[in-house]
Amino acid sequence: MARLHTRKRGRSSSKKPRSNAAKAWVRLSKEEVFELVKKLAKEGKTDAQIGLLLRDVYAVPSVRVVTGKSLTAILAELKLSREYPSDLLDLIRRAIKMRKHLAANKRDTSNRCELSRVEAKIKRLVRYYRGNKLPADWKYAPETAALLVK
Repeated sequence: MARLHTRKRGRSSSKKPRSNAAKAWVRLSKEEVFELVKKLAKEGKTDAQIGLLLRDVYAVPSVRVVTGKSLTAILAELKLSREYPSDLLDLIRRAIKMRKHLAANKRDTSNRCELSRVEAKIKRLVRYYRGNKLPADWKYAPETAALLVK
């Protein structure tokens, strides 16, 4: 099947390791990973940045395999999770940049098309998160979203 906003089809990519046991070469214990996650979250890193740092710098291939919990569950347990999901905030930042670009370049039709695609993704994510991670009456509006990201 084709992807939603492109003409491309899916491509095979790297797979997660099959085993649920921590590898022998992982030197960090469960408690050390918890402390690292806590430290990095207090530094202001996002969930994705924490995962990348743990993978690339500290050689932890999967937080779930080492700790038995996902990264977002650990952050929620430590009460360090963000108010809004990071994927939603990233898309909102992208839409704000596009709106700023379109204010300066009014005839950029390809960017206007891309903006409508990004906003469609935002609205779909809002529908997914509404009631759980977002308030039930929360709606996307570009002006209020710009204030939310700042």
